[in-house]
Amino acid sequence: MAVTNELCCRPCWHDTAAPKIGRRAALSIAAVTVPLPAIAKDRVSGYPKQYIWEQTLSSGQYFVLRQGGTEPPNSSPLVKEKRQGTYICAACSTPLFDSAAKFESGTGWPSFATGLTGVEVVSSFTSALLGSELRCASCGGHLGDVFNDGYLFPGTPAALSGKRYCIDGAALTFLPIEGGEPASGDGLSKRRYDRPADVELPSWLQPPKVDSVPRRAWPKSAVQLNM
Repeated sequence: MAVTNELCCRPCWHDTAAPKIGRRAALSIAAVTVPLPAIAKDRVSGYPKQYIWEQTLSSGQYFVLRQGGTEPPNSSPLVKEKRQGTYICAACSTPLFDSAAKFESGTGWPSFATGLTGVEVVSSFTSALLGSELRCASCGGHLGDVFNDGYLFPGTPAALSGKRYCIDGAALTFLPIEGGEPASGDGLSKRRYDRPADVELPSWLQPPKVDSVPRRAWPKSAVQLNM
């Protein structure tokens, strides 16, 4: 089958009217902007499993896996998945993560302390500061990023590994160990985000409430202005 050579562009879902929120950087130690390499390794060359992705993937899966996109926080149903099992690539079914490595990071994205052999780390000169991209080693699909901030999560497997694998749920399918239907992590294809209120933001991204101060505590002039 003919496969189109794809460059590693990293569009964000807010390009299609999603809320403008930052990429997983809130818990990263980096708070500066560093230019990424102009040319990155494509998602086809050297990866054995290739298909006509436009026909085999949903729109949300294609956006993440083949275009390197980022889903909004808390958009994937796998964020709250707590059953035992294996997380596989939604595109080619390669095993990627074990449920024993999953932990609650509070970021709004499925997070893991370690990955299986099917996870490839794509390092660059910005990796130490901004983390490294993660891909499926079989098909080259974009999964998310890995950060060296596991120490920020005491009491979790990440504190032991020192790593936080921050994954876009749309790239994953969960296979429960007890059997049953696989669970897709794609929360994008069936839902469009028209305004920030459509996405449940993590607490660290939520703006302060305007009406958080009781009216009786407001100055008399302010009460009169709001009547």
